Amino acid sequence: MSTATTSYIDVIDQLPPDSSLVLHHITWDKYEALLAAVGEAKHLRISYDDGNLQIMTLSSLHENYQSIIDHLLVLVTLRRRIKILCFGSATIKAEEKGKGAEPDLCYYVQTAAVIGKKKQLDFGSDPPPDIVVEVDLHHDSFSKFPIFAKFGIPEIWRYDGNSLTMYELEQGRYVEISASRSLPLLTTALLTEFLERSKREDQYDTLLAFEEWLSVQP
Repeated sequence: MSTATTSYIDVIDQLPPDSSLVLHHITWDKYEALLAAVGEAKHLRISYDDGNLQIMTLSSLHENYQSIIDHLLVLVTLRRRIKILCFGSATIKAEEKGKGAEPDLCYYVQTAAVIGKKKQLDFGSDPPPDIVVEVDLHHDSFSKFPIFAKFGIPEIWRYDGNSLTMYELEQGRYVEISASRSLPLLTTALLTEFLERSKREDQYDTLLAFEEWLSVQP
C-alpha cells in the first residue's frame, strides 16, 4: 500500500457519517489502490470521473432506506416471479472509460438471464445493470449520473428522503419518468408512498403492507 493511499484512508477514517470528500488530479492507479485498500466497505461510496475522486460516508438512516428499497424488490421478485438479480453497491468501473462508481444498489432485470449464476461482474464484458438506486439524504448523486450514462445504465432511481424520482437514459442524458421501464408495476408515486409509510411504521409492517398490495395486483 502506497503512502498516498495510507493518507487517504487516514482522512476517510476521520470523516463523519453523511459527509463527502472530493480529490482532484487522482490517477487511475491510485483510485484502484484505494478501492483495494478499503475493500467492500459498506459505509463508503467511492466514485471516479477522469481524475476526480469522490468519497461519501453513509449514515444508519441512509442504509435503512436502502434496505427498505431492496426488500421491496425482493418481494416483487418472489411474489411476481420476476427474475431480479441484486449486486448491491458493486463497483461499476472501466479504465478505458476513465470512470467508476458505486451505486447504493444495482439490479439486473431484463438482462438477468445474461448474468445467470455469475457472482463476479466484469464491466468490460458484462452488460450494465438495468437499474441503479441512489439514496440522497445529505449527498447529491447527480455528479454520478454522467458516469452511469457512460456505462449505458438505462434507469436510475433517486430517493432524497421525501420522494423517489426515476430517470431513463435517452440520447446520453437522463430524463424523469413516472414509472419504471424495467418494472412497470412500480411507479414513483407508489415507492414514495411506501418509503413515507416506513417513517410511521416499522420495516416489518411496511413490507407486510407492500406484500398485501402486491397480492391484489392483476
